[in-house]
Amino acid sequence: MFASSADRTWLWLAAGFYLIGLLLGTLSVFSRGRRSTALVYGVVLTGYVFQTIGLYLRGRTVGGCPLGNHFEIIQFTAWSATSVFLLIGATFRLSLLGHFTASLSAVLSFISLIIPSWDATRRAHIFGGNAWIEFHAALALFSYGVFGLLALTSVMFLLRNHSLKSKRVGGGFSFLPSILDLDHIGYRLLGLGVALMTAAVLVGARWWLHDLSTVNYVKISFTVAVWFAYALTLFLRAKRTLIAQRFAWTCALLFIAALISLGPVSTDLRDHPTGYVTGHE
Repeated sequence: MFASSADRTWLWLAAGFYLIGLLLGTLSVFSRGRRSTALVYGVVLTGYVFQTIGLYLRGRTVGGCPLGNHFEIIQFTAWSATSVFLLIGATFRLSLLGHFTASLSAVLSFISLIIPSWDATRRAHIFGGNAWIEFHAALALFSYGVFGLLALTSVMFLLRNHSLKSKRVGGGFSFLPSILDLDHIGYRLLGLGVALMTAAVLVGARWWLHDLSTVNYVKISFTVAVWFAYALTLFLRAKRTLIAQRFAWTCALLFIAALISLGPVSTDLRDHPTGYVTGHE
């Protein structure tokens, strides 16, 4: 029971550091001062470490990857987005991406923490000891994190495009990468996200075809719908049918739809219980 309460403590600390990263990034933008890329990166990294500890403790409590309710799914999505940022943010020298990532992670973390009903019941051993199905679920949720980062770069693209059209290139807009760099990074992130989700669908299908009675049709329907939407977007982008602003708007709106789809998926999980760990004590 100690780990059951400790995991939320660590996750609160993580949310706090993400909020600090958001405030530092915002202060840097509005003060037009020296870019604090390293500082924001360090603060986000600290929050990420705390969140990793919290999710690890939660995983030990529920006996597997913590993906059994709204709270755990949203936390895992925020963790995935931050993971991708920490891997590619410094590589692409995206100074403002740390600010945007901290914003996304702070919002998702705090919302999940302040809604008690999302974590009222913790489901244990939700994958029935099947490591492949657990791997499928983790891959699918990690792809949501990639799509979250794609949505952030899409918003940055739209802001940069607005700044160029309005001829406002100073202030906070000076932190934004070039429009070509953002388009290139967005294309790569979309490809990575689709690849991860395709792998998740294939791994899941490999096991579901063995026993159709184990198929969660609501979950599969929403998962396949999200995968198809992103795969179609990737195809249209590769054909250069969907580019520039339309591509950015599509990626941003698709992520909102993907987040909404998590509701029915996690609700459907609760309708097929394996075990419970109840309460926050």
